Formats: sequence, C-alpha cells, structure tokens
Amino acid sequence: MFIDLLAASKYNLRMAEEQKSTRSVVDQMGREVAVPVAPRRVVSLVPSQTELLFDLGLEASVAGVTRYCLHPPRARKQAAEIGGSKRVSVKKIAALEPDLIIGNKEENDRETIETLASQYPVWMSDIYSFDDALAMIRNVADLMGASARGAAMADDISDGWSQLADGAGQSVAYLIWKKPYMACGAGTFIHAVLERLNFRNRLADRERYPETSLEELAERQPDWVMLSTEPFPFGDAHVAEFRAALPNSRVLLVDGEMFSWYGSRLLLAPAYFQRLLAEMASEVPA
Repeated sequence: MFIDLLAASKYNLRMAEEQKSTRSVVDQMGREVAVPVAPRRVVSLVPSQTELLFDLGLEASVAGVTRYCLHPPRARKQAAEIGGSKRVSVKKIAALEPDLIIGNKEENDRETIETLASQYPVWMSDIYSFDDALAMIRNVADLMGASARGAAMADDISDGWSQLADGAGQSVAYLIWKKPYMACGAGTFIHAVLERLNFRNRLADRERYPETSLEELAERQPDWVMLSTEPFPFGDAHVAEFRAALPNSRVLLVDGEMFSWYGSRLLLAPAYFQRLLAEMASEVPA
C-alpha cells in the first residue's frame, strides 16, 4: 500500500511539473494545442516555416525537416530528414522525440497530422492572406520564446511590401503545373500576393488550383501568363511554347518561392518584385 501511495504521489508531482512546463495556444486552424514553454526539439514539416525558424535564429532547436526544406542549405545537413511534406515518416519523427511539430493545413496530409497530433504537440498554420502570413511569423516566434524577433521581422516585411510598385490592374494567369495544366484561383496565398501587387487574377472566379487548358487561357486572354518555377519546374522551353500558343498574352517565367513561400522569404520578395515589375514594364508596348 505504501509503495502504491508513493508511486501515485510521484506521478502526481510529475504531472504537475509537466503542466507547469506547457501552455495552451490556439493554432491557425483553431485547434487548442498544449505546447512546451521552451521547445527544444522541433520538427518542421513545411519548407517556408523551416527557413523562418533558421532566420529567427532558432536553428539549434530544429531536429527534423523535410527533403524539400532547401533554405537555408544547411538545414538538411544539420537536422534529420523526415520525408516529404505530404509523405512524412512517422517512424523517423518518433525517433527524434520531438516536443513540438509545426505543419501547415495545405501542405501536409490530414491523416498523418492526426496521427502525429495523437502523440505530440502539433501546431498548424493556415495561410490564405498576407495578414495570415504575418500572424504565422509572430505566432511561431512566440511559440519558440522569440516574440520580439518575430514581431520585428513581421514589421520589416510590412514596411518592405508597403513600398512596392504595383501591376496597375493588369490581368494574370498564374500556372503551377503541367499535365494537366493547373493555375491558381481564389483562396490561395498566391492569389493574395497577386492582389497585393495589384494584378487581377484571371482565374479568380475559380477556387484553389483549378485545371485549365491553352484553349481556356486563349479565351480568357490574360495580359500575362506567369509560369512558376515550382511546384512544377517550368523553364524557358515552356515559355516559348506558351508564347506560340497564346500570341495575345505576354509570358514570363517567375520565381515560385517568392510568390508562395509565406515565411521569412517575404523579406526578400519586395526586391524581387521590383525587378519583375520593371521587366514587365519594359515589355509593355508604348
């Protein structure tokens, strides 16, 4: 009996200590998550959020990343690779004994996230707008005990984007995939970026990532067709094909990371967009 009481007492003390060392937060999907006060072993399931953690100076806490976490290059050398964003290895993650996992509603598989959330604290981002992205930066920084750094980064991003020139209301079709052709419609972060740059998304009447065709694009006659370098790696040969098929539209190859990465890469985006807008202006007939 004494041993049982002693074991129960130790258990209650341990539970009390664990409760003290965690706090309840609400992620961007509206989920309540109990996260450590000071996470030490973080697994990031999203490339743009991995880059954010490193740029916030939190790399020592990053234990696992995906194979697509290309920035910074040292991320995949320093942290363990746990698979792709859609097909992460639960077994590899378990081996890392994470005390926090950071994912994204769109980029990660729902079933996998539910499996992980049954075992670990999983904080999810859900990004549709520019403001969502800034909130994510502040929230992730706060989770990691770096609130001041996150707030300063978000402010710097806001300042940089406020000084951008704009697309003067020109219409754009933004393509992300081939076979079948897929474009960005409404309800995507890329759509929000196009709006922020004062472009009119020619496929804004359709949701998310609709399939399209050269025939449909010819009918819609966007001023510009933007071919993204990711997730499908459009290249110069594709630009030539589109220019031949769509003589009434101008065609550009654009950096997909600048349009779709919603973390600290937003600090670099204004300089890129200034160059892009200048290039586009030089191609517009006088």
